[in-house]
Amino acid sequence: MSVHVIAQIHVTDREALAAYRAEAGAALARHGGSVVAGGPVADILEAANDAPTVAALLAFPSVEAARAWREDAELAAVHELRNRAGASTIFVIPG
Repeated sequence: MSVHVIAQIHVTDREALAAYRAEAGAALARHGGSVVAGGPVADILEAANDAPTVAALLAFPSVEAARAWREDAELAAVHELRNRAGASTIFVIPG
């Protein structure tokens, strides 16, 4: 059963974000993931913390695949680019 993942970033470093975007697709594909939709946040309806500047809806074949993508040691440099870009929150929405 596939799952969706929401990735939100409150961007503070646009250059790091651009570098991350250049690497992100291949990193996702490594674990069967893909971007369903993504880009600048159009409208904030409610925010408990700093509102995200950009967000993405990702798809993975399973929760385990999503977790493997995030925990893949070979992708540490890619995840570091995202973390340099700003504060991110990433969570799984089960199917």
